[in-house]
Amino acid sequence: MDTNEILGVGSRVNHPANGIGVIVGLDPAAYKVVFIEHGLKSVGRHYKAWEVIEAIPEEEISSFNKFEHSLIKILAKWTDITEEVHLGSKWIDGIMILKPGSTDLKPKEIPIEAFFHKIVMVRDRIRVMEQRINSSDLNDEEKINLQQYITRIYGSLTTFNVLFRDKEDYFVGEKGA
Repeated sequence: MDTNEILGVGSRVNHPANGIGVIVGLDPAAYKVVFIEHGLKSVGRHYKAWEVIEAIPEEEISSFNKFEHSLIKILAKWTDITEEVHLGSKWIDGIMILKPGSTDLKPKEIPIEAFFHKIVMVRDRIRVMEQRINSSDLNDEEKINLQQYITRIYGSLTTFNVLFRDKEDYFVGEKGA
C-alpha cells in the first residue's frame, strides 16, 4: 500500500491489538474503525502498523442510508453477523392459519412474525453455508456445482418474498430460462 494513500469507507484492516476491522468513517485526523471484537475506535490517519486487507479508495458517501447499507453488506460478507430484516407492514400482528384437509382435525395458528423469523434464519444459514463453500479447499467445479444447488434453494424460497418489507432482502433464484 502507498504510505500516502487514504483509505475509504469499507476498507478492511487487521490491527495488531484490535484485530480485524472495517473503516466506517473518516475524520480530518482519524479513521473511525469498527473492530469485530472491540467495537468502534478511532485510529490516526497516519497509522502504519496495521495490515490493509482490502483498500477501498476514499469517496464521499452521500447519505447515511447508503453508508448503513454499505456497512451491512461488508459485515455480512466477512462475518457471521446478520442484518436486521423487516417484515412487510401489512403482515405485522398477522396470523398464519394451517387448516388440515380433515374436518376432525384442528387448524394450527402461527404468528406471521414467528414464521418470518424462521424464514430469515434459514436464509442466513444458507448464506453462511455459501460463504464457507466459496472459501473452502474444494476445486472450482465442485464449488460451482454446490453453488447451483444453493441458487435452486433460493429459487424454491421465492414464494416467501411477499413477507419481506424491502426488495433487496428477497430470495433470488436463477434468472431467466
